[in-house]
Amino acid sequence: MKLFLDTADVAAIRTYAAWGVVDGVTTNPSLVRKSGRVFEEVVAEICQIVDGPISAEVTATDAEGMVREAEPLAAIHRNVVIKIPLIPEGLRATRILAGRGVRTNVTLCFSANQALLAAKAGATMVSPFIGRLDDRGERGMAVIEDIVTVFQNYDLATQVLVASVRSAQHVREAALLGADICTVPPSVLDAMVRHPLTDQGLQAFLSDWKAHLAAAPRAARKA
Repeated sequence: MKLFLDTADVAAIRTYAAWGVVDGVTTNPSLVRKSGRVFEEVVAEICQIVDGPISAEVTATDAEGMVREAEPLAAIHRNVVIKIPLIPEGLRATRILAGRGVRTNVTLCFSANQALLAAKAGATMVSPFIGRLDDRGERGMAVIEDIVTVFQNYDLATQVLVASVRSAQHVREAALLGADICTVPPSVLDAMVRHPLTDQGLQAFLSDWKAHLAAAPRAARKA
């Protein structure tokens, strides 16, 4: 499963990309607004850091407007993928962009039915928001399971991108269900790498090595 970083914080992207585990980045207007920078400049800089799909979202709500916004965004870099909302006009825009060879990430998906429509419209990726479903008392991962099954049943090429991820457990479950991609905020990536037994084991190894170095000079003197 590929891991995308869900942030527009360029400094954070540089840090986590250096781990060698980031396959792409997802951004949205809200994330970029927090950075206080020009949207296109942020997208261009991210494309220089991560060699993988970089999602950039349109803000229009009509198909023609989405396409107009999408074309200059796609021209920023070959890795840019256009995020389109899963609404009727978004499906129209997705079909138009697919016909022009522009990759899309259809976002704000909350059901297998919606995901199927996005796939039929030609979406490169579809982003089910599991955390928001969990917030409503539903089980977000059940939707991922449904979508993965439907796509496998009909050999659909659209990739399942698990979004609105709140925990490392979400990532584990997404991987077990066979999702193609999981996009995670930096806090979740931090949680994924941590385990108390790793910390305890490392501390024990370092303590043993320190004791070994302390004992080595005495052994040399006796010899």
